[in-house]
Amino acid sequence: MELKPALRSLRQSCGAMASAVISRDGLVIAADLPEGVSMETFAIMCATLLGAASTANSELKVGTPKHVVVESEDAKVVVVGAGRKALIVAVVGRKADPALALKKLDEMADTIKMI
Repeated sequence: MELKPALRSLRQSCGAMASAVISRDGLVIAADLPEGVSMETFAIMCATLLGAASTANSELKVGTPKHVVVESEDAKVVVVGAGRKALIVAVVGRKADPALALKKLDEMADTIKMI
């Protein structure tokens, strides 16, 4: 799977204004981010977000989180685990359907897990 074109296709399929495939330790694997966005900061913070959710779940002795959705006034950040080594992130606008974004990211995650 070509990651860059797949990330760019998220613009059309689910209204993503930004997306990335990131290692679980916060390194950028591939990204489609607007100009002026620090790729490194974005990646590290998204990895931290899913990592914090994993730690919280571990403390509660419940299953590992599959995804995290952060909602703000303008957008929703959807972070999905893609196997043991990666995660996929999409930022969608306020009017976009986060369930559709989650579905598209899950489909990508299934493909990335096999790589």
